[in-house]
Amino acid sequence: MKEVLEFLKKAGTYYLATVEGDQARVRPFGTIHEFEGKLYIQTGKIKPCYKQMIADPKVEICAMVAGSWIRVAATAVEDDRVEARRSMLEAYPSLKGMYAEDDGNCVVLYLKDATATISSFTAEPKVIKF
Repeated sequence: MKEVLEFLKKAGTYYLATVEGDQARVRPFGTIHEFEGKLYIQTGKIKPCYKQMIADPKVEICAMVAGSWIRVAATAVEDDRVEARRSMLEAYPSLKGMYAEDDGNCVVLYLKDATATISSFTAEPKVIKF
């Protein structure tokens, strides 16, 4: 999991795909954080992507760094503990202008049953399960 975290942090921006009905939805994200041995993302409860993940928690993340790309397929699981939200906000202080740990909007989700595949055109794919 550490390699996945490092790859996504190095990328800076990754793309999160969700499903809405029969339509895929993709948007840029920038928050990725390890808390209690799990990989977390953050969004707002008022956003469509949160509603999509609650309706269908299967997600996929994709990012590219220096000719290699990663795809992470997982189930997004909401963690409603204030400690998890606080940890994310401490890791990303810039979010504090938009979110607070107890504002009723800030939400963190961890990636469960994840399979990450790191690929390039010059090497065999590397698969990491966590």
